[in-house]
Amino acid sequence: MTDLRTTYLGLELAHPLVASPSPLSYTLEGIRRLADAGVSAIVLHSLFEEEVRAQSDRQARLVEAGSESFAESLTYFPAVPGADAGPRQYLSLLERARASIPIPVIGSLNGVTTGGWTAAARQLQDAGASAIELNLYSAPVGPEVTGRAVEERHVEVLGLVKASVGVPVAVKMSPYYSSVGEMARRFVEAGADGLVLFNRFLHPDIDPESFALVPGIGLSTPAEGRLARTWIALLRRRLDVALAATTGVEGPEDLARYLLAGADVVMSTSALLRHGLDHVAVLLEGLRAWMARKGFGRLEQLRGLLAAPAGVGDAGARADYVAAMQAANASTTGPW
Repeated sequence: MTDLRTTYLGLELAHPLVASPSPLSYTLEGIRRLADAGVSAIVLHSLFEEEVRAQSDRQARLVEAGSESFAESLTYFPAVPGADAGPRQYLSLLERARASIPIPVIGSLNGVTTGGWTAAARQLQDAGASAIELNLYSAPVGPEVTGRAVEERHVEVLGLVKASVGVPVAVKMSPYYSSVGEMARRFVEAGADGLVLFNRFLHPDIDPESFALVPGIGLSTPAEGRLARTWIALLRRRLDVALAATTGVEGPEDLARYLLAGADVVMSTSALLRHGLDHVAVLLEGLRAWMARKGFGRLEQLRGLLAAPAGVGDAGARADYVAAMQAANASTTGPW
């Protein structure tokens, strides 16, 4: 019998397959279904900074009104549908989820400014979050905004959150930093207990028929996993931090690839949305079968087996690149 047990953010998990944020976790029923399907932990959908700010602004206006009763204050400031329900509903969902399922529930915060993060993080902790995932979604479009300014703000946000809570905190990283490795190190030095590689950003498209922008994020494909695996393999032996893989998980072989690169856990959303929750069993049984075929009895025996040696530098990485290009050229060049 293969042993799939692993540890992530100090949490003991039965296996490495974690449900990442998705519409599946928007309701208590959906959360229970994920747990019943067999995932080892669940990362809730994100609580957005804008939702927290809207609720805080509304509460401030009510106080400033100086009304004799809360009901009277509401007549002065009519509620905007959904403006102040988000955070309260989210915290209630988190509390009920922790009371309803036996696996860890990780709260997620999505924002980019330094204000509001600490209070929201404490609320997640008080509601029972096993850990917190910081979803640092930042898309600066102004040419006057420097990359270093963005990076400094992200590190500052992490430091503020870490100083305000006692539960583990993971950072969902962007793949677009000028130096991913340096930012990973800075996050660890600022207190990150884990790194999630990588965040997927909104990529709007253009509809040439309606002359309209089409927002949206499609489901990930296995090819998208290569970038995350590359950096997990590069960081595994360089940083003492938990590493979570996300994006591009379709079949059991993708789990194996991420684990061989050095991931502690592998998060999935697209595959579960595409194939249904029965796919959890397909992924896990497929991983067990692969491990048995390859002679692995425990997950620790294979994790990081193909991680890059700690001493590999830029020259070594470039040498690998040149070798890969030469091999690709050789495979496509015929006698003609």
